[in-house]
Amino acid sequence: MLDNLKKILNEDQDPKAIEKITAKLDNLLMSNEEVGYIAVQKKPAVTIFPDSIVVTNKRIILCKPKNLGLSMEFVDYDWDDIEASFVKEGILGSDFTFSTKSDLTHTVEYLPKNQARKLYTYAKEQLELLKTPKSATIVPEQSQALDAEIIQEPEVIEEIPTEETSHFTVPSFNELAQQVIPVAQSGYRDEKQFPDDKSGLGDLSQDELFEKLQNYKKLLDNGLILQGEYDALKKEILSFM
Repeated sequence: MLDNLKKILNEDQDPKAIEKITAKLDNLLMSNEEVGYIAVQKKPAVTIFPDSIVVTNKRIILCKPKNLGLSMEFVDYDWDDIEASFVKEGILGSDFTFSTKSDLTHTVEYLPKNQARKLYTYAKEQLELLKTPKSATIVPEQSQALDAEIIQEPEVIEEIPTEETSHFTVPSFNELAQQVIPVAQSGYRDEKQFPDDKSGLGDLSQDELFEKLQNYKKLLDNGLILQGEYDALKKEILSFM
């Protein structure tokens, strides 16, 4: 605030008036609120307690001394409520006027021309900021980041080629039972059902032999063959593995 006050005092402000106003403003400013400019009345006649107008980045504050300067009345208007601002220059000074969206109009008279112009410029800047959407001020890097979040490319599923494998049909429990049970009951081996190492099991691959062994184990678990029968079949298959 001190840097801003130095600039303000270069515009022919009364230092005492500025000091009184800033002392009162210390308890009125909101968080992140900064004083942009202060203009003080300068009437043709000597005015001990002039009115003043303060503009911040959040609002316009009208400051009117009361009770011979012992107190001060503050009336403020947010920039969201301001419709427009005007300056009218005359011989004895300038009038700064602003209107609200509720059709109220306020004028501070007898402001030095330089101060009135600074008020008008600052007010225009604040009103322009309100008209500009925040989304329009996004920097290119932020825009690209937002596009990346919003636009999602369709997921590409890579097809992995599969190796060809030979498939063979696994006999059902009933089919296996028809093969195994007669052999166990008769006590002999049918060469067609249980071929020897020259024409049967010896021609099967390790995976096929293991698959047969698993099928016999399923028959045993389901009570379709006895333990002794399974052990004999298992021994025979293992001899070829």
